Amino acid sequence: MSKVLIVAEHLNGKLNPSTARCVTCAKAFNAESIDVLVLAADPAAIAAEAARIDGVGKVLTVANAANEHALAAVYAPQIAAAAAGYSHVLAPSTTFGKDVLPRAAALLGVAQVSDVAEVLGAHTFKRPIYAGNAIITVEAPADAIVAATVRTASFAAAATGSASAPVEALALSVELPTHTRFVELAQGKSDRPDLQSAGRVVSGGRGVGSAENFAIIYKLADKIGAAVGASRAAVDAGYVPSDLQVGQTGKIIAPELYMAIGISGAIQHLTGIKDAGTIVAINKDGEAPIFEIADFGLVGDLFKLVPELEAALG
Repeated sequence: MSKVLIVAEHLNGKLNPSTARCVTCAKAFNAESIDVLVLAADPAAIAAEAARIDGVGKVLTVANAANEHALAAVYAPQIAAAAAGYSHVLAPSTTFGKDVLPRAAALLGVAQVSDVAEVLGAHTFKRPIYAGNAIITVEAPADAIVAATVRTASFAAAATGSASAPVEALALSVELPTHTRFVELAQGKSDRPDLQSAGRVVSGGRGVGSAENFAIIYKLADKIGAAVGASRAAVDAGYVPSDLQVGQTGKIIAPELYMAIGISGAIQHLTGIKDAGTIVAINKDGEAPIFEIADFGLVGDLFKLVPELEAALG
């Protein structure tokens, strides 16, 4: 039977929803146990959140001042040590997971399986390649631990229940590296929902025309309580910061509603939204590729259509 260890992603004392999505993936293994590992300076609050996720057997915590900031070089040896006795180690295929798990896999002496989108068996998975244009089946060695990142857009978040799994403090005898140190974290502040976990996303592209014009995207997003995204073209043009980029080289998302405004629909962008529930496109070019995958499409001037849409929403 499989024993799965999930590396929790968290920031500012809050658990990222990507962890609950990893739990859903782990359930597909029909695992004997699904445990969550929380590395933090003070893991208590984060561990309490993780313990309420349905399907979690127990939460392991490692309290260490060195874990105050998520440094891959520091986390990796602790993950490798904590993985003893487990058959699988999972982390979300987010910026965090893509940074830390390859290091942990190397320390465990295995090749990482990236972007697991479907579980076919304990060692057999499906994952996208070629910017999502093809899906391949990969098989990991059955005689070694499996280290894998989970394509969170492919799995719904496991529910949070009233029950609470036990929390255990883990004592690890690991020498931590000193060649990497935390300097600062520069991040944008926003009251809007997080792009990677939002149920609704409004994205703008090159067709928006300028950073000033992007106000129309923010306004619509605020109207419907959505996160804001952007195409790579909009980011490269300087309309918005890179952390809003959606697509193959940006964030892979799966909101219930995705609105693509002034976005033509390059394959790299479509890769990032292929798991979205309902896709709405607004573009003046009726031949734009985005309309090939959109559930609803409006052909016309976005600066006319978006205000009309806002008015219709009341």
